[in-house]
Amino acid sequence: MLFYGKILFRQILKRSHSFKNLNTNAIVLGIETSCDDTGCAVVDTNGSILGEALHSQQLFHLANGGIIPPFAQDLHRQNIENVVNTAIEQANIRFEDLHAIATTVKPGLPLSLTIGMKYGKYLCWRYNKPFIPIHHMEAHALTARMHNKHVTFPFLVLLISGGHCLLAVAQDIDKFLLLGTTLDDAPGEAFDKVSRRMKLRNIAEYSQLSGGQAIELAASKASDVLQFKFTTPLLQYKNCNFSMAGLKTQVQRHILTEEKKHDVQPDGVIPHINNLCAGFQLGVTRHLCQRVQRGMTFVKRENIIPKSKQTLVVSGGVACNNFIAKGLQLVCDEMEYYLVRPPPKLCTDNGVMIAWNGIERWRANLGILHDFLDVQIESSSPLGVSLIQDVIKHNISCKWTKLTELTQPRV
Repeated sequence: MLFYGKILFRQILKRSHSFKNLNTNAIVLGIETSCDDTGCAVVDTNGSILGEALHSQQLFHLANGGIIPPFAQDLHRQNIENVVNTAIEQANIRFEDLHAIATTVKPGLPLSLTIGMKYGKYLCWRYNKPFIPIHHMEAHALTARMHNKHVTFPFLVLLISGGHCLLAVAQDIDKFLLLGTTLDDAPGEAFDKVSRRMKLRNIAEYSQLSGGQAIELAASKASDVLQFKFTTPLLQYKNCNFSMAGLKTQVQRHILTEEKKHDVQPDGVIPHINNLCAGFQLGVTRHLCQRVQRGMTFVKRENIIPKSKQTLVVSGGVACNNFIAKGLQLVCDEMEYYLVRPPPKLCTDNGVMIAWNGIERWRANLGILHDFLDVQIESSSPLGVSLIQDVIKHNISCKWTKLTELTQPRV
């Protein structure tokens, strides 16, 4: 009976949807629930943000020492209707005025993704709208095209966040060449774990900041960036993959040494914590810069990106880190690349990037589903076609861009 019910529902969908001409100006609603932020936005084909709303779970998860998926799901469930309605009200439109609804379905936390996908499908069913399933990382990569109209395909993109770290060439809206990916923790996750081990939350100034924000702020007060020595990960591997595990281990060793040396109490913070934050941040930056520089060299050898279009887009939550951005700018200057970084609120997870990806797909008539019943979430989903082995075969050695100016104290 259930099988025949699904067939009947599909027939009703196909008959009842009166989809508007794809060539007209369109308005798309975007829903984002891949991790711990409930985001929604309304964007039109001109890239204008008509309305947006975001409910952050950051303080809740900080208090619990990290993201607990069932709790994140409950918070999404409690807030998604209000977030969506707020975005619609800001846009001063009705749901009937929308042309489509775009929703993140991969990759991410399964329990969180499910809330957004089900609510997006519900709205499509209720208001007779097509459903546009969105790949979270593709959305991050393409947000820069809304922010900067000069970003055209192909371009190089570095996506650095709490759950992802990858380097790819964006060839088109749905075509990516993957040059490197993370082998363990993503940068944002590493920042969070290191911040907890440093006990930065015990310092009032950092108590309500994410790990990455706390470390960046503490590092800005360092008197000696080079006090604590860090070895750059994966130096012997001539690829574009990323690893934060070694840097985390080095932080742990420094902390244990300092705690023993200064007889630090269980809830205490070691002396020179600002310098340790700065050293760790420099280590992360140097690692990212080296992998990106090798990727740029590979792309040049393979003539994948014309010289006139040499652009590096940096997006994802960790792209908000200004120190890392300065390091990448030094690499771009030397390699003759144009660096593009969306505004901070568009780097972190948000509904705008999902709505914009929906607009990109609407204009190209890609993945606009009238029959969306079988669309399911995917907790993991590789981005594009992998060229990782091709990079390795090139055995590329680089003369690394000097980051000396980053080591100068700012206090």
